[in-house]
Order: sequence, then C-alpha cells, then structure tokens
Amino acid sequence: MSALKYWVWLAECRGVSNQARLALLRHFGSPEDVFYADTGEILLTEGITREQAKALEDHKLDKTDKILADCQRLGLRILTIQDAEYPGRLQNIYDPPCLLYVKGRLPAIDEEAAVAVVGTRDCTPYGIACAEKLGYGLASGGAVVVSGLAKGIDAAASRGALRAGGVTVGVVGNGLDVHYPYESRYLYEDIAAAGVLLSEYPPGTEPAGSHFPARNRILSGLSLATLVVEAPERSGALITAETALEQGRDVFAVPGPIDAPTSVGCNRLIWDGAGLVSDAWDILREYAGRFPEKLKQDEAKEQPAAMGYQARQKAEPKPVPPSLDINKSGLTDDQLALLRAMSDEEPALVDDLIEQTGIPTRRVLSALTLLEMEHMVTQHSGKRYTRAVTLCE
Repeated sequence: MSALKYWVWLAECRGVSNQARLALLRHFGSPEDVFYADTGEILLTEGITREQAKALEDHKLDKTDKILADCQRLGLRILTIQDAEYPGRLQNIYDPPCLLYVKGRLPAIDEEAAVAVVGTRDCTPYGIACAEKLGYGLASGGAVVVSGLAKGIDAAASRGALRAGGVTVGVVGNGLDVHYPYESRYLYEDIAAAGVLLSEYPPGTEPAGSHFPARNRILSGLSLATLVVEAPERSGALITAETALEQGRDVFAVPGPIDAPTSVGCNRLIWDGAGLVSDAWDILREYAGRFPEKLKQDEAKEQPAAMGYQARQKAEPKPVPPSLDINKSGLTDDQLALLRAMSDEEPALVDDLIEQTGIPTRRVLSALTLLEMEHMVTQHSGKRYTRAVTLCE
C-alpha cells in the first residue's frame, strides 16, 4: 500500500498529462522516485514543461490517503502499468493509463478474444435487439465482451453477454462507485460479479465529457476488435472505432436501413472497409485460428430464447394476467396511479415510479406493499416491480 500512494499521487497530480506521467516513469523508473526528485531533475525528462514540473512540487498526500481508504472500503484494487497483471495489449497502445481501479476478476485479456461492443445511447429497438443478440453470441462463442456500459447499445450488449454466462469487462468514465447512468447500477453489480469493472478515475469521480473519449481508448485497447452496432453520423462510438484503427485493431459494424439516422455511421464504416456483421461468428471466425480451443462456431450462432419485448411477444404465450375493474377495485388513488404507471413486462424501479407519478416516496412504498400483498404487483430483484393484473376501465 505504501508504494501505491505514489502511483495515486502521480495519477492525480493536476496539470500533468498522462503522456507526461508515462515519460516520467520511463525516465525515473517509479513514481516514488518522481516524488522525491527535485525540479531540476524533473526538467531533464523529455517533454516535461516548467508548468508541469511546478505542479509536481505539490507533495500533499491528503487526497491520496482518502482515495486509498475509499478503495479499501469499496473493495477496489489498483492495477499499475508496471504490474504483471496489466494487459500487454493495453500497455502497447499510444497512451495507456498509468493505473486502473479494478472491481471484480480481471481475465487474462491477452489470452482472450476480447471484442468491444459500442453504439449510440439514443438507439432504436433494432439496435437493442442486435446488441443483445451479438453480445450473447460473442460470449457463447468464447469471446470476452468489453463495453463502456453507456445507456443503449453498450448496456444491451453487456446484458446479452451476461445472459450467455460469459465474462464481461466494463470500462467507465467515472469512479467505480458512481453509477452512470443511474439505471445501470444493477448492471455494474452483475458485471463486477461475473467479470470486472475498470476505470482510470478514482472513487467519487463524477462523469465528465472529457472522460469518455479517454475511456474509449481503453475499450479498444483491451480488445482485438471493436464492433459498432448502431451509430449516427456523429457519435462517440465512431470515435472508438477511429481509435481502434489507430491502435491497429479491427473494426466491424452492423448494417442498418439506408434511411435510418442511427445507422448512418455504421453504413459508412462498412463502405470504408469495416467488416459487415450479421452474427457473432462473422467476427470470431477472424480469430478462430489464434484461439482454436476457445472459439466455437456453433455456440456463436446461438441466440437466447428471448430478447427484449418483441422477442418475448413471439415466444410461447404467457398466462393472461387476471383482469381488474378499476372502477370496482376499491383501490386508493395512489395504488391506481402506480398500477397505471407500471408495465406487465418490463420491471420498473421504485425511483422511476416516484418520478412518473409524482407521489411522495413514503406513500409509494406503502402503496406497493399493499398491492404486493394483494398479488396485484410482482416484486423483482433490485426493488423493481411489474403489474400482475390487466386494468379494465
């Protein structure tokens, strides 16, 4: 732990870029040597400016001590670029992070066919279905799915991989204790249990616009290939694809309708030479020779029994929920409002129900308890609810 404090100090030193940190590590060998070096020695490092040397004179460790305490409290590890466990695939990119905060079990990435799956947050049902299908197929076929956990395509791909029982890696642009977006907090927990969460930002760091392009280089850097599922003409997913190409990695894309704004970026990538993908094996066949014992064609072409609302509608019909005549139900206004706000398919978070109905938290919790006792709602994991009756006016 004593050596780690110097790594955290260097990583958190304001005004010092990641490239400058890497140059200092090459010159001095360790952050502890940087910490104890005088300004004259630091200025001998190639590319270091006087402003950066001045910033490195700040030897206060209060913030560092807090970060280390937070890591211990939250069960996070710190992985430095000099650790044997640090992925060589990531270490070899132009701008590898000096350290990573880790929650979960990091697989031996260099020995895996890791594929980053990215796409727009403002996706369509087509994009969600494709992302879930491909995430499932990649994981079933033996690949490690890497995702940024953003709302939309990223989250859907991760859900698909988890449903296949695969190993997933989530790379975020905030502290690992800060759930962004908030609705992905259960996904964070599932990925930490089944795989690993990574961030170069310490606990407590809120998401910021500049964090996401920086995060993207880690996504592609960990992976052999980047798959873009759905992306408009201007999209962060396209930045990830461009970064992957700069890193010498492969890029694949899912085609979409020619008049769909959310597919303009993907169709353009394919026109420019990206591999066209309709199932996971379209990607994995490229690496089957390198990982013959891990990648399986038949499994990669499998699909989950049901994915999303539309797929569930096509599956075997479920029993029809009992009808409830709301005019004769004797329910309170709060209970009726909650039932109307709920779906009988997609579980709703309590926070979302509070926001939709405008009913105070205490009253919502009370009404949900009574509805559950009457078997009118069903509670799912994470305090999420579905309606167990069909409303009749």
